[in-house]
Amino acid sequence: MKIRIYSVVLLSVFISGLFSCSNNSTEMYKNITGKAGEMIVVISEQSWNGEPGKVLRETLAQPQLALPQDEPIFDLVDVPHAAFKSIFKSTRNIIQTSISSNVEKEEVKFTDDVWAYPQATVQITAKTPDRFVELFSENRDKIISYFISAEKERLTMNYNQYYEKGVYNILDRDFEVTMKVPPGFQIAKEAEDFIWYKYETPEISQGVIFYSYPYVSDSAFTSNYQIRIRDSLLKTHVPGPRDGSYMSTEKRIEPIVNVFKHNGNYATEMRGLWRVENDFMGGPYVSIAELDTDKQRVLVAFGYVYAPSKDKRNFIRQVEAMIYSLKLNNQEENDKLNRQTEMEVTIEG
Repeated sequence: MKIRIYSVVLLSVFISGLFSCSNNSTEMYKNITGKAGEMIVVISEQSWNGEPGKVLRETLAQPQLALPQDEPIFDLVDVPHAAFKSIFKSTRNIIQTSISSNVEKEEVKFTDDVWAYPQATVQITAKTPDRFVELFSENRDKIISYFISAEKERLTMNYNQYYEKGVYNILDRDFEVTMKVPPGFQIAKEAEDFIWYKYETPEISQGVIFYSYPYVSDSAFTSNYQIRIRDSLLKTHVPGPRDGSYMSTEKRIEPIVNVFKHNGNYATEMRGLWRVENDFMGGPYVSIAELDTDKQRVLVAFGYVYAPSKDKRNFIRQVEAMIYSLKLNNQEENDKLNRQTEMEVTIEG
């Protein structure tokens, strides 16, 4: 059975000059190695070919949602215990398994930065293969969330250090929000309550379309309403390569929607596919719509990827990290209003 993963969102990050001392304060952490989305699984051959390996693959290598072709959430590499040496210990994501009757304590343990920085590791110890499967199944959502958040956090760290100040400043000045995107993003079009910025190479295109519309009722956050607003703006402002072509939402596939809070504000995340009407272009998207209660508006950051003949998982995770860096300049006012709303709900309840 496939597990619905929302999240959170990406790219191999090379962070230099970032070091942290270990517990004995004499050894310096290495930088993480490996590709984005890669995960080392330290496990015996017998367990990998048995039920423990099966449940690991079914969960951690299941298809990422809302991509045009199947791509796994993580690229798993199984490594026997005896081969788990320094070359593997600096990998960004690691699962260590210990399945033996000699295990003293059965547990799932989450530890950051064991051998490198910023690293995410999970240690799973169990007395039998059946107990391993039980422990993993009980914690699978937490394990997936932990590793996906770690991938996203690495990108966020990089964007916080290196970002396109031109885009940042225009969003700050004209839209009273901030967002951090990597250097190289350029503004393609700006209109009233609308801006489109993108990064393009001969092989790929990544972009963010940011806009706002009035918040008139809760219906402003329904999928149909959001798509109708989005498609109207895309048709007007985002032309395709041919005359009469334009970007739009792919309607033949139902979007995946998640309701959550972003920076304490009511928000929805939507994932799906986009297409160009009267042309053959298309790809995945991820968007967030966030309520600015203070200004009674809905802010939308729509991130998309166009990468024909290439895997798209890491590209869309990069865009996801960008749009999730969205911050409202008037967040302090929103915090006050959000607290008042929570108090009212508590009193009424």
